[in-house]
This record gives sequence, C-alpha cells and structure tokens, in this order.
Amino acid sequence: MEQYRIEPGNVYPIGATVDDTGVNFAIFSAHAEKIALCIFDEHGRQELERFVLPQCEHNIWHGFLKGAKAGLVYGYRVYGSYSPELGHRFNHHKLLLDPYAKALTGNFSWSDRHFAYDVNDPKKDLSFDDRDNADVMLKAVVMEPSAPLLPRKPIAWKNTVIYEGHVKGLTQLNPNVPKHLRGSFLGLSHPSMIAHYRAMGITTIELLPVQQFISEQFLADKNLSNYWGYNSLAFFVPHKDYLNQHQIKDFQRMVDELHQAGFEVLIDVVYNHTCEGNWLGPTLSFRGIDNHSYYRLNPTEPRYYINDTGCGNTLNISHPRVLQMVMDSLRYWVQVMGVDGFRFDLATILGREVHGFDKSNGFLDAILQDPVLNSVKVIAEPWDIGPGGYQLGGFPSPWSEWNDRYRDTIRRYWRGDQGMLPEFARRIHGSSDIFEHSGRQPFASINFLCSHDGNTLHDLVSYQDRHNAANGENNRDGHSDNFARNHGVEGETSDKDILALRLRQIKNMLATLMLSQGVPMLLAGDEIGRSQKGNNNAYCQDNEINWLDWDDNALHADELKVFVASLTQLRKRFSMLAHDRFIHNDDKEAAVNITWFHSSGYAMRKEDWHAHHASTLGYLIQEKEPSTPVLLCLFHAGKEPVAFQLPEIDAIAHWQVIIDTTASAEQTEVRLIPAERIITMAPFSTIVLLNDCL
Repeated sequence: MEQYRIEPGNVYPIGATVDDTGVNFAIFSAHAEKIALCIFDEHGRQELERFVLPQCEHNIWHGFLKGAKAGLVYGYRVYGSYSPELGHRFNHHKLLLDPYAKALTGNFSWSDRHFAYDVNDPKKDLSFDDRDNADVMLKAVVMEPSAPLLPRKPIAWKNTVIYEGHVKGLTQLNPNVPKHLRGSFLGLSHPSMIAHYRAMGITTIELLPVQQFISEQFLADKNLSNYWGYNSLAFFVPHKDYLNQHQIKDFQRMVDELHQAGFEVLIDVVYNHTCEGNWLGPTLSFRGIDNHSYYRLNPTEPRYYINDTGCGNTLNISHPRVLQMVMDSLRYWVQVMGVDGFRFDLATILGREVHGFDKSNGFLDAILQDPVLNSVKVIAEPWDIGPGGYQLGGFPSPWSEWNDRYRDTIRRYWRGDQGMLPEFARRIHGSSDIFEHSGRQPFASINFLCSHDGNTLHDLVSYQDRHNAANGENNRDGHSDNFARNHGVEGETSDKDILALRLRQIKNMLATLMLSQGVPMLLAGDEIGRSQKGNNNAYCQDNEINWLDWDDNALHADELKVFVASLTQLRKRFSMLAHDRFIHNDDKEAAVNITWFHSSGYAMRKEDWHAHHASTLGYLIQEKEPSTPVLLCLFHAGKEPVAFQLPEIDAIAHWQVIIDTTASAEQTEVRLIPAERIITMAPFSTIVLLNDCL
C-alpha cells in the first residue's frame, strides 16, 4: 500500500473520480464525525488499508488518493453517534456502499451483521452491534470516465408506442438468443429481439428497474427474490445480474444497438425509497452515512420513518444534497448510459413538500429547468400511499402519467359492466377531463391495459380471482379486484367457445388501446398470450411465471402477433389516431373531428349517454380537409348481437373493413360494406371501417 497517499481533495464531483495521478473521493454527510475510505483487493474479499478523509467542506468529506487507478475496490466506514431516538444511526463497524458508486464487485448475502443493532436484543434498534459485515457486502469499483457511442434520436411523443418489459424475463427462454446472452442487457438488443420489436411496431422499450437492487431478507428466507427490482441500493450502477462481463459497457452497448435499430430506451427508476427498509432494516449505505439527511423521519419521533412508500422508508428528496444525488443520477443515465427517459415509480413522493404534493415542488422544477433532463421523456406513476397520494392529472407539463383510470375503464367496459359509455368515450378521447390543463397535450396520458403490476392480458380474460399462493403470503397479496372476467371457467380450459371469446376480448382491448388518443403502452408478452397462471403480484417470481414463453406453438401466439402488428401499422398510417392536440369539434383551429354515434346511426344525444344498459358505441374520426381518411370505429360489449346502422356520410359509398375482432388471422380478403347498410355486430366485438377513397 506504499504506492497510495491520502491528501486533501476536491468537493466536486461527488463520488470517485479518476485522473492521471490518482482518485478523488467525495461523499456527503452532514452529521458524521469522521469518514474512513477502505481499500480492498481486486475481488473485494480482503480489506487492505483505511484512509481517513482529511477534509470536510459544505458537509462534503473528501480526499485525493495519490497513486490510485481505475479498478480500485473500495467502501466507506462512517463514524458518528448511534442515537436512533435522535435519528442518527452511525456504526463504523458496517462497511457502506458509496451512493455515487458506478460499478460493483463481490457478492451480497444476508447476515445479521448487516444490522447496526443486535437483532437478538429485546431492545432491538436501541442496542448496538459491533460485528463487521465487509465479507458479505458489495464494494464499489472506481471506473474510468465513459460515454455512449451514438447520440440519442428522440421519437416524438405522438409517434410513441411503449413496450414495458423486464430485462431477464424478455430473453431468458428465447431460443433465438444465444444462451450466454439470455437474461442480460445484451440479450435485449440481440438481432432476434430487435426483429420482434420491429415486427410489433413498437418504438420505445421501457425496462423495469435496472439500477442495482437487492432482494429483501424475508424473500431470501423463503427462497424467493425481488424479481421486479423495486428495491434500490445503488442509483448509478447497472444491476450486476444483468451484466455479462463489462459493467457499464454492456448497458451502453445495449442502448447503442437499440438506438441504431431506431428504438428508444426508457428505464423505470425508484428514487422514492431504498432497500434499507424501516427502522429495523439493515445498514448498507444511506442509513449509515447520514440517516437524518437521507430519509424522511417522523418529526416528533425521529427513530421512525415516514412511510409514504409502503416499503419502510421514504427518501428525503427535499434535502438539497439528496436532490442533488437524484439529479446527478438521472443526468448520468442520460449522458453516460444513453437512455431516452424515465418512468418514476411512486412519483407523487418526489413531488411532496412538508404540506403535501406540490406541482411546483423543487424536484419537479429541477427537472423542468435542467438542460439535460428537460429534453427527455419523463413519466410519472402518479400515486403513493401517503395522504393525498393519488395525483393523476396533477403533474405539470412536460410530464406524462400512467393513466390507471384508462386501464380500469377499458377493462370494465369490455367485462360488460353497465353504464360505462361516457367514461369509455372520455378515455378513448385522450382523457382530456384529466389532462387538458396548463398546456398539457394528449400524450400526457400513458394508456395501458396491463403492466408488470397485475394480471397479464391473457390472465385478465381467464382468471377472475388472484392465484398468488406461490408468493408465500397465503394469497393475501396483490389486488383483490382486477376488473377481470374468466368467461365461464377459472383458468385454463380446452373449451373452444370460451377460448374463442377470450381471444376476441384480448383483441377488443388491444384494438381499443391503439384507437385511443394518448400514448399506448403494451406489456411485454401480451402480444404472444403470456400467462402468469393467475398470479397478479408476481414481484418475487424469478421463474417461468414471469419469463416470456417464446414457444411458437403457444395458444393464439401467432394470431396475436399479427393482430398487434396490424394495429400499430394502423396507428402509424393514420396520424389522427395520435393527434397532438385534444380534439374538440367546436375548436375552429382543430384539424381533426370526432363524432360519437348510437347504434341507430345518429349522433349520440345526451339521453343516449345516460342509457345505463347501453353497451354499444361508435366513433368517427376524420381530418377536416376534403378527400382525407375517415375511420369509423364500432365497439360492442353486450352479450347478444346488435344491429348497427352505419351513419350516412357524404361522398362515402362503401366502407372497407380493416379491423374485425371476430375474424381470424387467415381471413385476408378485402371486405367492402355499402355505406348505408345495417351490420350485425357479434357479442363482444370491435369493427373498424375505412372510407373507400383510399
């Protein structure tokens, strides 16, 4: 260790920064008394030497390690008061991960030694544990500066079709991906996967968390794992289990290859809480560095945490240094890792101030003004479990939001619930009642039927109840009401009539999704009929329950792939289906009109909207210019056939059927219908007609 010498360093940049003569280390802690930099061998197994950081300025502790190079393995030990009742939980016996770590080595395994207190002491966290945890803790690795190979080429929101998937689940069972790449970042960008994305017509791949996470101890004890990844440990590090060999470069290569193929990459980020849990959780990083600053504590009892996340703790993003860390992390993933945007888990928390959610909150303002982040896609999950936590429509421009009201309305309408027509129409229209304010546009609404959290589309029409016994919580976890319908049999069946109806219902919902204003999001696997066997909370299932089955002989797989491709082609062909303004017929500047029709062929009247038993609706969408496309979309969610009188439209002699959810993939002949004809719609069906001028 004689080649290393510690001397005062620089406050900025925070983290480990290498140059030709050594490495600068900087770490924030407002309440620490001393911080030691711990150097390990290249495998992270043996601690070789400790260096006390010599200076602290503006609560940033720093030191320059002369002679150190990229590849150096390190961690921190932070000294201070262990006073949980005052909100301080320092314990220098615990090796801590640098919050700004860019790469990791070693392996994490659960041990009682990760806890700052004696877990066997009746006083619990008021006791103190002096055992070392370094041998079972991940360590940080100093990395050379790096940059992506290709510049980003943003896709306009109105042209965006999102595909939400899991890094491992997408390729783990795909025989067309080389075995050594399956389940990894590089598997996602393999040519066979790119061919699939292209065939589906998607533009943007949204990945479940890719920042380093760990599984909770209670899951490990049950031989389960946190498969989804919403349990963050390191906000700058690509998750180790998805890497092949090259740390940062694997992720960058994946992004570059997807960019080169014309796709965007969004990542789901979890800045609302960390994996350290509640007041009885482990001390792995933030808690041991400065618990009082990094977390929101109960103001009257700082031993305990504010838990607006439901995960035990809430990151204190109101603190300027914590906010800085989050902003630095976001910029890193854009500028260095190359991503095109983010979906923010439990984003309401990020907009909270002391008095509650505020759309002029510091974080939301910081995103808006940031010269890097104000040009990428930002999507909010607009709820948390705290007071006033449901904030759908409450985020400012340029945010988009997951629209759960869209999800629930479309599910309920096609399930056959009564009285749904007004709500159904509002969601197809782009949810202007929710989002048309403060300059927001239709793409503020991320429309989806299914996501990672809940049933797949196949299961939505096959299971009415949750089947989560494999999660080990006695089937009590997950949503109890999914607005699902099994159509006669719970689960799998060989009944051809039930199977045909289920397929039609899947098609109905997919067609509705792609015919709605706003941004469609498709759950990966729904295009091939993926099932989770009725598990609607498969967060802990790292197995075939979650992995996509790419078997070409899977039920309906080929037909659904063809159908989804036809829908995305339709949306791309007719830009009025993704208009960049909310459509109102009394808007003289609007380029597009929408008219809603009753099954009798006349425009919907007020009393028609309030007909409780009505389950049939048509809408006609057209550009105002002459000789332009006209689409007539007919929806019927009734149990019996219905006669639909086609409306009389000037200069249209025939309609061409371009979507019919009762038709099979083999039916490819062109079908023309006289303009004034009455057509019979089958139970639970969708028909889309195009004027014959094209």
